[in-house]
Amino acid sequence: MTAVPAKPPIAKRVPHSVTHHGITIEDPYAWLRDPGYPDVKDADILAYLNAENAYFEAVMKPHRGLVDTIVAEMKGRIKDDDSSVPQKDGDFVYWHAFDAGGEYPKWYRRKYAGGRDEVIIDEPALASGHDYFRLGGHAVSPDGRLLAYAVDTNGSERFVLKVRDLTTGEELADVIENWRYGLVWAADSRSFLYTDADEHWRSKAVWHHRLGDPQSADREIYRESDPMFTVSLGRTQSRRFATFSTGDHTTNEVWLVPLADFSAKPVLVSPRATGRLYDLDEREGVLYIRSNDTHVNFRVVTAPVERPCAWKEMIAGSDRHYILGFVTFRNLMAIEERIDGLSQIRLRDYDSGAEHYIEFPEASYVAGLAGNREYDVDRLRLTYQSMVTPNTVYDYHLSDRRLETLKVREIPSGYDASQYVTERLMAPSRDGVMVPVSVVYRRDFVKDGKGPLHIYGYGAYGHAIPPGFSTNRLSLLDRGFACAIAHIRGGDDLGFGWYLDGKLDKRTNSFNDFVDVTRHLIALGFASPGRVTAAGGSAGGELMGAIVNQAPELYGAIAAHVPFVDVLNTMLDETLPLTPGEWSEWGNPITDRAAFEYILSYSPYDNVTAQVYPAILVTAGLNDPRVTYWEPAKWVAKLRATTTGGNTILLKTNMGAGHGGKSGRYTALEEAAEEYVFFLTQLTGARNGVA
Repeated sequence: MTAVPAKPPIAKRVPHSVTHHGITIEDPYAWLRDPGYPDVKDADILAYLNAENAYFEAVMKPHRGLVDTIVAEMKGRIKDDDSSVPQKDGDFVYWHAFDAGGEYPKWYRRKYAGGRDEVIIDEPALASGHDYFRLGGHAVSPDGRLLAYAVDTNGSERFVLKVRDLTTGEELADVIENWRYGLVWAADSRSFLYTDADEHWRSKAVWHHRLGDPQSADREIYRESDPMFTVSLGRTQSRRFATFSTGDHTTNEVWLVPLADFSAKPVLVSPRATGRLYDLDEREGVLYIRSNDTHVNFRVVTAPVERPCAWKEMIAGSDRHYILGFVTFRNLMAIEERIDGLSQIRLRDYDSGAEHYIEFPEASYVAGLAGNREYDVDRLRLTYQSMVTPNTVYDYHLSDRRLETLKVREIPSGYDASQYVTERLMAPSRDGVMVPVSVVYRRDFVKDGKGPLHIYGYGAYGHAIPPGFSTNRLSLLDRGFACAIAHIRGGDDLGFGWYLDGKLDKRTNSFNDFVDVTRHLIALGFASPGRVTAAGGSAGGELMGAIVNQAPELYGAIAAHVPFVDVLNTMLDETLPLTPGEWSEWGNPITDRAAFEYILSYSPYDNVTAQVYPAILVTAGLNDPRVTYWEPAKWVAKLRATTTGGNTILLKTNMGAGHGGKSGRYTALEEAAEEYVFFLTQLTGARNGVA
């Protein structure tokens, strides 16, 4: 551990307690929540966050040279004028490209039949003058004349949506405030459906906006009354229907509205049934529906549009085949699934039922469908990567079942895949379950226990962490690290049941899996206790908080990004943006004493104890609507006051950003480099960035 050049801030303690189910909890750092949130103006709170930022800068200052070195390495692996592969959609092909040195791309199109390139979105111009910028989404109208696009300039994810006439470049008067991740154009290009964020940052309604009308005149076509449910919006591949789904993490229902007539009454496909999820696509008057109603790994059924509840099984559920989703093109059905945790794409003929899988060149990889916008296809656009193979874009030609390589991610500074080795291991968890682990390291790495080893994990919401490629990760690998991904329960890496086994009253399985994976890798000689670093963000930050409470001696340093560590207090506050919708994930401690006691038993903030904690780097976003800034701030304050060791604990709060940290492809590299330098300088024996 390197010497710390400044004293850390010490947060004041203000008596505060809450009592639920006859149990009283002391929370002396509750004052760090500004009562005016999301408008944070409290002078004491801002002073504390700024003091933490100043301490972070003081600690990192001696290592700025190494940060700059690693940033330069990371930039050297990015093609300065990179561009995407053009994708056909109707009469045009669309793509995006960066100008040399640009932080943000420009979005282009040109006539498929030939013609000049048109810039339809100039992100650098939109971002000019803003410290933070994010393009939330965009959609071109069916007639190709209009573009709807949404921007966020402070990280709050409350987007402003505007409409541009692509034939003249004129911005129309139409403006939608608080837009949130959903838009479908009508077939006649004169109106669209959208979802917005209410005062609690929840999407509860679907709105119909007619061009030329003010937002106040928009017609509400659906409103969800269940506080636990939120609404999302989509469109079938056939472009016949808009779909909107309302639900939480375990239950939902889907409605249809024809694109030809948004004034039509929405049709409910099948009423919500507790514990059942389903989604769908449509082809030639038939609905194709994926549901977990009879099998945890989902099955596929069909139903006529006229009788959407008349489900008939087409593909049965399987213990081995986990059906992730599908697209119903006119001429074939493309099904994405995992078999034994490995990505697969199954293609099925409608008439004969004949099926085949697309074959890929490696034994372990990540592959998926990518932006196939049209209904009639003779080829499929795919993405592919592995722990040692850079991101690759393919076209799969249906006629001869051939993969055509369109693009392999270029690494200008050079990359030799033969110098790296990847393994897929199975680690025993304490309850006997075998947990998959993906590991990559340089060929000259020696498993002699000296490490160092870096482990990443998430383990929540059924979100799998695929064993993919990372150019940034090379900066650790080339300094002697082995890097692992722990595919712990709570994700859906091994099926939907894998997710269910890491939530609610099984939540601690995720934490135990990660610790047991760490111990297994140590036993295999990848590292020794104290020579392991770990990282996770959001719910993965909760994971980081839990593992250092449980087994701090295993880790030399961890990074917890926007960590969800104050789980109990957040789940007790139904006014917070995500809380009601999260009760199906974590439990409702307001009404359920058992849920209250279980969350209290593992919530990282509530379980900080007097012990030696490893070095910890924590990040937060002042405008973050997902994990509010005070969660990491309170956790750091309590860690500082409680730890019996002298290891460095840092908090860095982005004062003008949200959940995703800094924006811009190069600007964001600095934060990644700071994390790596923190690891390198905190591990025992690390000097000059060489472990």
